[in-house]
Amino acid sequence: MKHCYSKTQLKTRAAIFNFRALNYLIVPLFILINIHTTKASEPISIEISQGWMFKQVDGESWLPATVPGCVHTDLMANQKIEDPFYRLNEHKVQWIDKMDWEYLTSFQVEAAVLNRENIEMVFHGLDTYAEVYINGQHVLSADNMFRTWKKDCKSLLKEGTNTLRVVFESPISRGLEKYDANGFIIPVSGNDLAEIGQVKDQKKVSVYTRKAGYHFGWDWGARLVTSGIWRPIELKAWNGPVIRDAFARQESLTNELATISFELEIEANTDQSGELTVYDGAEVLARQKVQLQTGNNQLKVPVQIRQPKRWWPNGLGEQHLYSLTAKLETGKETTSKSVDIGLRTVEVIMEADSAGRSFEFHVNGQPVFMKGANYIPQDIFLNRVTPDKYEHVLQTAVESNMNMLRVWGGGIYEQDIFYEMCDKKGLLVWQDFMFACAMFPGDDAFLENVKLEAIDNVKRLRNHPSIALWCGNNENLAAWKRWGWEKDAIKDQGQEVANKIWKAYTDVFHNILPEVVKAYDNQRLYWASSPSAGQGIPEEYHTGDAHYWGVWWGQEPFQNYEQKMPRFMSEFGFQSFPDLTTVKKYAIEEDWDIFSEVMKSHQRSSIGNGTIKNYMLRDYKEPKDFPMFLYVGQVLQAEGMKFGMEAHRRNMPYCMGSLYWQIDDCWPVASWSSMDYYGRWKAQQYFTKKAFTPILISPEFEGKDLNVHIVSDQWEAIPATMRLSTIDFEGNTIWSTTETVTIGANESKIHFSAPTTTLLEGNAKEKVVFKAELLTENGALISSNLLYFSAPKNLKLPNPSIETAITSTEEGYKIKLSSNLLAKNVYLRYEGAEGFFSDNYFDLLPNEPVEVLFRTTTDATNFKAQLQIFSLVDSY
Repeated sequence: MKHCYSKTQLKTRAAIFNFRALNYLIVPLFILINIHTTKASEPISIEISQGWMFKQVDGESWLPATVPGCVHTDLMANQKIEDPFYRLNEHKVQWIDKMDWEYLTSFQVEAAVLNRENIEMVFHGLDTYAEVYINGQHVLSADNMFRTWKKDCKSLLKEGTNTLRVVFESPISRGLEKYDANGFIIPVSGNDLAEIGQVKDQKKVSVYTRKAGYHFGWDWGARLVTSGIWRPIELKAWNGPVIRDAFARQESLTNELATISFELEIEANTDQSGELTVYDGAEVLARQKVQLQTGNNQLKVPVQIRQPKRWWPNGLGEQHLYSLTAKLETGKETTSKSVDIGLRTVEVIMEADSAGRSFEFHVNGQPVFMKGANYIPQDIFLNRVTPDKYEHVLQTAVESNMNMLRVWGGGIYEQDIFYEMCDKKGLLVWQDFMFACAMFPGDDAFLENVKLEAIDNVKRLRNHPSIALWCGNNENLAAWKRWGWEKDAIKDQGQEVANKIWKAYTDVFHNILPEVVKAYDNQRLYWASSPSAGQGIPEEYHTGDAHYWGVWWGQEPFQNYEQKMPRFMSEFGFQSFPDLTTVKKYAIEEDWDIFSEVMKSHQRSSIGNGTIKNYMLRDYKEPKDFPMFLYVGQVLQAEGMKFGMEAHRRNMPYCMGSLYWQIDDCWPVASWSSMDYYGRWKAQQYFTKKAFTPILISPEFEGKDLNVHIVSDQWEAIPATMRLSTIDFEGNTIWSTTETVTIGANESKIHFSAPTTTLLEGNAKEKVVFKAELLTENGALISSNLLYFSAPKNLKLPNPSIETAITSTEEGYKIKLSSNLLAKNVYLRYEGAEGFFSDNYFDLLPNEPVEVLFRTTTDATNFKAQLQIFSLVDSY
């Protein structure tokens, strides 16, 4: 790669002079440790995060910058652009990604640092085409957002003030160069929103750059192509050898003994001997003498843990973690490395059966139905995703009874904190490599870049017990084999070009990535593409995993979730708008029409708002106004997705996974999310929590009959009472039965079946509801569910008078609701303060009070007066 390019050949000394002339604007770097109190042998780590300035390369004015960060958020902080999420502002800032940008800071280096034998600068994330200069000398060219870049810089630093400059070339300009030089067109989905991006000739350039695909736009995301220092920069200094990497490879696991090969990568400046000790906390697990050679050393230390405590997914046991530390002592020098691990086995069982081949996760030898969602980056601007936001999304998953999230391939390999939290919360991770909905280049430089990216991230993440499998890509195989891309390539560009495109696919997904997984993490499954039936085999519902989009894209009814039943559903979904409180963040009242320019711009599905309305009018009466459209739309999404999630669970063990699209949003938008950009639960999130409960009672219609299934994730049989009834909307029981049942261990089974005519007892189906309850032997409620005999628009719903009793609590307020008539989809709303309702959008049955908690950490002034309560009849 060339070290610089014509647009950025600035005179370094002049740039530094101009920067120093602005000294009064710059905050000096605060060293994050006190060097004066650091022992001469101890390593030093300094994060270079202060005093940064930035500007357009062709510009003259330096402005304060935040690192880690990106150009867009820095421009917003300096009031140079307005919030791109507001109304149509996104379209006004597309010029940013066509420009080159540079960042500059000064930092202090003291003698204590310079006296160390080794000094390197670590760039944990540069987005994306970056040229790096230390004290005016070019030291690094970066071209991959997902890689970590390291540079030995001892000879480049001096005592006192040093400068660090990073120049970012436009990813669009570089992408256009590669596009034009490629010689043929690489197929890319419509999610590369080149038209919105005002890219020359609307060329889709995203695949040429190893950068988060969703930045170029998606059918739920804004198109805001960032540049910047998106992860920290560290200056590291040390004496003697250093442990570069530590991997606790679990060799065997029984109830009596865990055997681990602790594999260490140690870099040494000279040949030397030392002693290596492995600890679990204060307990010594292993100790041995080692002989290091100059350069890179690979050591394996056998470790045993007796009576090991296992790590279990959420809902099935404890998430026990061991903290293993390797400490190497060589004379006066010491280096150490710690990793947190969980002892467990995770296998994907794919065995032939009468229908095809199974696809089920076994954890610690036990088959586990995977309940969860697909996860996307929580913001277009990654520096804004705080630890609190990670905590909120992942705790939502836990509270919603999930045990798996899929990190989707068009985003990022997530931050360390994400996986650390998943480890602690028992959330398994289906981890995609970062490729989605496109074919990719196959030149040697691209393939080598991908290989190094994969090595970086597999090594970084492989110690996490939460990682369940590695998946090569999202829908690339489906696009080529099922969406017509292969046929179009042959027709438009010829067989030779089609062969080149497919060879690039196989080079990456059938060779490079599986070889990296085999070399660095061979105990986890590599799955080449999602969805698929195997390597190079497009999806088949009787084998492998599936993405079902007949509902939504195919306009098929929700009932098809019962008919299109895969072995493992890794994507399915339906859209809704966010809550009105969120809509007000990006739209004014004149925009409150689903077909206004603002609402269409905050809807990236090509069939979006019209499809929501189309499905709504199939089952619901047309809402009377825009706020009620938002409310009914959320109920529509929740009811449809509830049917899908329960259908998957009812069909276990044939189907052993239900991961819906998607749990979160990256900006405020109408999308498939169950929780909006601000973390507000939509109706679907509340319904998900109930659909994924560990033991579920689930009634469903099959022809003219009604069946009641009981589904259990538990590994022990449980005696229970099943109470079934049909009641009218005034609370009168017109049919009922009570039966003693045994809930089978880890099974789905029909425990009751009867003709619907029997349950109606001659009553009009528009005026009654079927109620199913499951109780313990002591009468405690395990699970309950309702099933209506007619679509909501046909129900003869009464006008309920909902009574409330509200009392203050330490967390907020307790709300007791009751009604003498059915109140369907009761919706509680309060805009006076940020808070969380423990339940919402629920059906309030006659004379059956419900308690809801409103938790808030802010002053909820006039809560009782400002609390709004609606039900479905209020929407007409």
